[in-house]
Amino acid sequence: MIDWQAIDTVLLDMDGTLLDLHFDNYFWLTHLPQHYAAAQGMDLETANEKLMAHIKAHEGTLNWYCLEFWSDALDLNIRALKEEVKDKIQIRPFVVEFLQRLRLLDKKLVLITNAHPQSLDLKLEVTEIDQWLDMVISSHEFNEPKEAQAFWTQLQAREHFDPARTLFVDDTVRILDSAKQFGIQHLLCIHQPDSQKPRKVSEYPAINHFDEIMPGLPVDQ
Repeated sequence: MIDWQAIDTVLLDMDGTLLDLHFDNYFWLTHLPQHYAAAQGMDLETANEKLMAHIKAHEGTLNWYCLEFWSDALDLNIRALKEEVKDKIQIRPFVVEFLQRLRLLDKKLVLITNAHPQSLDLKLEVTEIDQWLDMVISSHEFNEPKEAQAFWTQLQAREHFDPARTLFVDDTVRILDSAKQFGIQHLLCIHQPDSQKPRKVSEYPAINHFDEIMPGLPVDQ
């Protein structure tokens, strides 16, 4: 599926790609509604409806990913609430082996995420996956989400990657669409970003786990 000799740079999403999306889904769909309902003095069903409508209205924007925005909007400490369930933050299968193998092949590894810096810091603290990466970039640094062409323009200005020799892996189709529009040549999706929720992708080539595209060892190993 991947011609590794044609790849110099590997851009990797975090949530749902390197990390199990179950943590995020559990937090936003279960943990947060419970606390929001208690804080607002309303039943859980009503709290869920209000939250989902509010969240849906910002989908795909930088606010959608911004912990400070949601802390202010909901009058809750979102970072602290995430700390309460951080035991659910998990690295997806074969991710560590995949990153280690790519380092042996001297590929440039860049994590690009829409996650807010507070959320990013928590996940790196728990998983320590940044030890195998050359660079970690939150789209909040550019004030543009990955869905926007302005994000890719700023990313290329900083990292100087060749889109024709770059692989980008993400679990979100609309973000892969944005990368395709920018000219990223090699695009790959994840079938089941949340280990608890089966899903199949048809819009892009996709894998279940990284062992399916694991490159061979360098010949001198």
